[in-house]
Amino acid sequence: MTITDVLSQFNFQPIGESNGKIKEVKAILSNTKPNPLGLFVAEGVWLAGMCERFSTPVDSVIVCPEHIRTPEAINLVNAVAQRAQGLYTVSAKTFEKISEKGQPDGVLLLAKLPRPDISQFKPQKKSVILVIDGVEIPGNVGTMLRMADGAGVNAVFMCNRKARMTHPKLIKSSQGAVLTVPVFEFTSVKDCNIWLNEHGFTVYLADTRAELFYYEEPFGGNTAIIVGSERYGISREWYDYPHKLIAIPMQGKCDSLNVGVAATVLCYEACIKNKAKGAVDRGI
Repeated sequence: MTITDVLSQFNFQPIGESNGKIKEVKAILSNTKPNPLGLFVAEGVWLAGMCERFSTPVDSVIVCPEHIRTPEAINLVNAVAQRAQGLYTVSAKTFEKISEKGQPDGVLLLAKLPRPDISQFKPQKKSVILVIDGVEIPGNVGTMLRMADGAGVNAVFMCNRKARMTHPKLIKSSQGAVLTVPVFEFTSVKDCNIWLNEHGFTVYLADTRAELFYYEEPFGGNTAIIVGSERYGISREWYDYPHKLIAIPMQGKCDSLNVGVAATVLCYEACIKNKAKGAVDRGI
């Protein structure tokens, strides 16, 4: 099977740089316009392959035949074309205008981020949830999602969200974790706190002023770790509840860590103490 066979089988439509679909891709990559459908750009065999592996809904497939060089790429196009709404081919010149790779491999998807239903989320015993409160830098959010996948965090809650989840820097830094870790958004601290209380979570606020160091806490039950924005920290409202404060000791001259690094230290500690070895059951 060649790429020509695949393109003819599925009736791909040739389009140019002025086409609305190309403009849509550019707008998502530049993060300049509203994105009500929650579409993100998955470029390349690796990330597009992740979308296929996890059955991520695909809006459009854009293929540049001149850059398709491997059987893996051909097979991937054949697979995603079977469930995409729009199928397009472009010239090398047009593809290079929307590609963020030095050596593009000819496959780009517009895919839809998963939107799991919180009512279907049934946390297992000793679950660990990371609550990201007001973090502004997309790369930091993506890094924490990647960490959450690696550590075995059961879910990530977004509270006072400041970064768009489809931002290219968030997608890139997550290394596919936006597709593997359940992410739920809460519009207020109150609603998030109510959910955590109803499900028996002990809540820990990451705060450098805390007297309790993270390694001194045994954890062992349902655990929620709250990390705050790079500039302002955790929202003041969290401190209105009787939650525990937990700190990472700073032995040098700096007074704090990057929020992604701090979340990594805390979540790994909680997951190691809470979970037996093996694949995590994320309850959804």
